[in-house]
Amino acid sequence: MESTETQVFPVRQQVIEGISQAMPIVMGYLPVGFAYGVLAEKAGLSFFNTLIMSVIVFAGSAQLISVGLFAAGVSPLSIIATTFVVNLRHLLMSAALSPHLAGWRKSELAAFAYEITDETFAVHSLRFNRPGPSKAVTFIINLVSQAAWVIGTALGILAGQLIADVRPFGLDYALPAMFIALLVMQIQSHTHLWVAIFSGIVSLVLFALGLDQWNVILATVLGATLGVFLQSWTKTSS
Repeated sequence: MESTETQVFPVRQQVIEGISQAMPIVMGYLPVGFAYGVLAEKAGLSFFNTLIMSVIVFAGSAQLISVGLFAAGVSPLSIIATTFVVNLRHLLMSAALSPHLAGWRKSELAAFAYEITDETFAVHSLRFNRPGPSKAVTFIINLVSQAAWVIGTALGILAGQLIADVRPFGLDYALPAMFIALLVMQIQSHTHLWVAIFSGIVSLVLFALGLDQWNVILATVLGATLGVFLQSWTKTSS
């Protein structure tokens, strides 16, 4: 009996840890998934197609863009191509996380990659820099995050008949708010702080100049370049 309790406790502890670390993502995914469900319902997608997209695709920005394109009558091939381009950033995510995944089985890598998003990437990037991150907790974070997105989608579909416009509810701010919370969690040094401030200012300046389609990408590249320079300068000075 004592050995059974010893085995159960770590599992329970890992579940609790995974859920707690996924909560910032859950708080963002529920309203954003809800908004996606409403928009998809308004665009004419069926309950099944809207929900299955959150299960199979599981990419917030790509799903929202796809719904907009579908509502505009764009061809399926164009929707697929746009989704592919939007999700190309996953190549950078995989490159950043791959050193931490050495030794994982191919099935585990496939399962992990299937549920990786911008938000879970941010959480895992922070976790993997700490010694001995639990593989079980990693998958729990991913599962809880996707479950929140699917639940939010289902609630949005059901409420779609009752809500004419989601903007008065401020649901469109849920995603930026979630990213801000994840960013704050990752700031661990003065270099991180300066890179975050610099990238934010550059993005706003580029947006004001009319580069509203490229401001975030260019700001990210310039911010990363600044981060590399500051780290190299700090190592040289020390």
